[in-house]
Amino acid sequence: MTSPRLATYSIDGSIRYGAVTDAGIVDLSARFASSYPTLREAIAAGALAKLVEDVTQHSADHALDAITWLPPIPAPEKIICVGVNYPDRNAEYKDGSDAPKYPSMFIRTPRSFVGHETPLVRPRVSTQLDYEGEVAIVIGKAGRHIPESAALDHIAALTLCNEGTLRDWVRHAKFNVTQGKNFESSGSLGPWIVPYTDESQIADIRLTTRVNGETRQDDRTSRLIFPLRYLLNYISTFITLVPGDVIVTGTPTGAGARFDPPRYLKPRDVIEVEAEGIGTLRNGVVDEAQ
Repeated sequence: MTSPRLATYSIDGSIRYGAVTDAGIVDLSARFASSYPTLREAIAAGALAKLVEDVTQHSADHALDAITWLPPIPAPEKIICVGVNYPDRNAEYKDGSDAPKYPSMFIRTPRSFVGHETPLVRPRVSTQLDYEGEVAIVIGKAGRHIPESAALDHIAALTLCNEGTLRDWVRHAKFNVTQGKNFESSGSLGPWIVPYTDESQIADIRLTTRVNGETRQDDRTSRLIFPLRYLLNYISTFITLVPGDVIVTGTPTGAGARFDPPRYLKPRDVIEVEAEGIGTLRNGVVDEAQ
């Protein structure tokens, strides 16, 4: 049985949200926008189950090839990304360091992401655009100082991320990766969110990234150095998590920068990030317009 899939999209100049079915998209915003203008408000209201239940009463309103996919959560307050969170990733740095005691983190802006089937943009100032396939979680319930025992109760949904990175621009400063992680349209989120049900849904997801059909990354979430319970506890120690926040949980070994020579993305490449029970996030690559 396919998990429920809720997406944000545009059609005829209008931004909508709906449920993705085999026949197309059921436009839920046409029925619920007065109560939940976007999926972010639906998440905050704890209404995802209500949306999913309504889908069964309607046929598709739009064909999938008639829409433009957008990142599922519009204007999240925070997109928090976790670095070096799979065991083999630390060894890739070849600096002789021990596994990290605490997670590395940085913030990304919403404008740095596009949706499913929209090309990533390689900026004019760099040819070192790289891919990083990741599982992301969407917060459903606000919290500060969240105990690990209750952490998963704060998850509303799962989605996918290609956390595109400009490798030379993460080295412009002494310790700062912000520049290389926030070029406009350099990464992607989506295609949709899958409502979270229980821990078995996320405990051991196989996560793969393919470039032009070649598997480059392949690992499982059961191997995370910092599991989701720990991450939510740790992050909420210094910041209040609110509904619609996105936490990108880390990428496995195998990004393009780690090959010798490096294998950076170029126009017409196609990257697919796939995770069991969530789906496949697909994007091409184009050069920034001059």
